[in-house]
Amino acid sequence: MKTQIWILLLICANMGWSQTDITEVGALPQQVFETSGLLSYNGKLITHNDSGNAPELYEIDVNTLEITRTVTITNVDNIDWEDIAQDNNYIYIGDFGNNNGDRQDLSILKIAKSDYNNNDTVTAETIDFIYEDQTNFITTENSDFDAEALFVFGDELIILTKQWQQQGTTAYKVPNLSGAFLAERMDSYQVDGLVTGAYFNENTNLLSLVGYSQFLFPFYALIENVDSNTIFSGNKIKSNLSIGQAQVEAITLIDSNQFYISSEEFSNPPLVNSSSRLFTFTLDNEVEENPSEDNPIEESPIDEELLAYKTFGSQNLNYRLNTERPITGMGIFDISGRMVSYVPLEELSTAPIDISIYNQSIYYLTFFLIDDAISVPFFRD
Repeated sequence: MKTQIWILLLICANMGWSQTDITEVGALPQQVFETSGLLSYNGKLITHNDSGNAPELYEIDVNTLEITRTVTITNVDNIDWEDIAQDNNYIYIGDFGNNNGDRQDLSILKIAKSDYNNNDTVTAETIDFIYEDQTNFITTENSDFDAEALFVFGDELIILTKQWQQQGTTAYKVPNLSGAFLAERMDSYQVDGLVTGAYFNENTNLLSLVGYSQFLFPFYALIENVDSNTIFSGNKIKSNLSIGQAQVEAITLIDSNQFYISSEEFSNPPLVNSSSRLFTFTLDNEVEENPSEDNPIEESPIDEELLAYKTFGSQNLNYRLNTERPITGMGIFDISGRMVSYVPLEELSTAPIDISIYNQSIYYLTFFLIDDAISVPFFRD
């Protein structure tokens, strides 16, 4: 049992995040309640909705958050638009949402800025692709070949996957030319979360990512020294976005160091009721470096807020909760992030938890706080 406890403690220690200051600007219009991409262009923010919505781009005034213009792309459907990026001459939209891993019509739309600037209806060129290492297109819930992030790197477009199973991301590249291509696998990053948006600053060679954990707590990650072969080989810094549970979807840079982030509407009563919103933060004083070999994790189980343990083969999970922060409830999540059990505050007890009803797998015991959560994994053997 001692070995199992230490394994849990080492896993939990790596789940810790630093903090960054972030401000809510306000609620986005209901017309973009499923905002999925964000772009700063000509003093406005451009966004779009994701799967099944109209093939439209919406310009939003940064101060009033009102939609001031709608541009329709007339020759395509919005199958699953997930992110938006730009270079000097074109706007690119990633139609590569692929939660089930079975799409063979993945594409990036390419819109000339000269057309966009002068017309409210435009047509798009298409950059079609499939991943070079995907050989299985059988429908699978929560596929690792889903993708929600896109950025421009020179003459190439970089796609970042949203790996539901591995909780990481892989970078693939395609040229910015119309046609059909194999997306070339480049690099991967075990971010321990779901990447949903990206922004690359070519002036500083910094890549910014946003996403959320399997418990819907948003994060920001910064990657330094990006190059065309090793996207993620530079120093990586990860920070918790302290806005509570929110389905953060996109990020863009508005000036030299001020970012805007958008979140999609998400409702799962009684746990989460998060509207579509816009947030902002700067890089002045935001993050702390993740633990590394030069900065080892200090193993101090007595200070852990939550410890879960059991004997091998036992059907009872014991836990120790050591926090003065207000608790609102307890849940158990499976490895895909699906909540399989919830206990409200008034029904909580300190008795061991019966886990005999669960299949053999890894699960996460989670206590919900007002704007945070404490979570540890355990194994049902």
